[in-house]
Amino acid sequence: MEYYNYLKSLHLIFVITWFAGLFYIVRLFVYQIEAAQKPSPEKEILQKQYKIMTYRLWYIITWPSAVLASIFAFWMLFFTDLGRSWLQMPWMHVKLGFVFVLYLYHAKCHQIFKQLQNDEVKYSTNFMRLWNEGATIILFAVVFLVILKNAVNWIYGVIGIFLFSILIMLGFKFYKKIRERNQS
Repeated sequence: MEYYNYLKSLHLIFVITWFAGLFYIVRLFVYQIEAAQKPSPEKEILQKQYKIMTYRLWYIITWPSAVLASIFAFWMLFFTDLGRSWLQMPWMHVKLGFVFVLYLYHAKCHQIFKQLQNDEVKYSTNFMRLWNEGATIILFAVVFLVILKNAVNWIYGVIGIFLFSILIMLGFKFYKKIRERNQS
């Protein structure tokens, strides 16, 4: 059991740093998109700096954290008795579904990262601010599943995530109005 707890601790550490990277990278995307709208030479100076920052965050923190979190999760699930028993539980199946969605989210962030590194701005800052909430929703879902270990009430969980998403959207709209008011 002690061996399992070391794996679990390492997994949790890298999940935390992975999410930190995902939260911050999208915030940097917002700044990069805003920088693309600035006049020269400010635009070029900011873009150069943000490209360096996103590159380092993405390849030194976020990607390694995602890989290491996955390795330790795989190790726990398939090479420990407790992990193998959890694979039989419905809540773990739901959790792994959310983890799959997290990988898709990560892959889309990678695509956006590459576009911005090539000075291709395909999304608005508003889209990016909303996109940033995707990781938050996934995080909430996974944490509640892991702590409560209950997939039987997944319908209530889905309703809760839906309501939480609505609250995030309302908060976003409220914040957008404040930003617009402060700009004028």
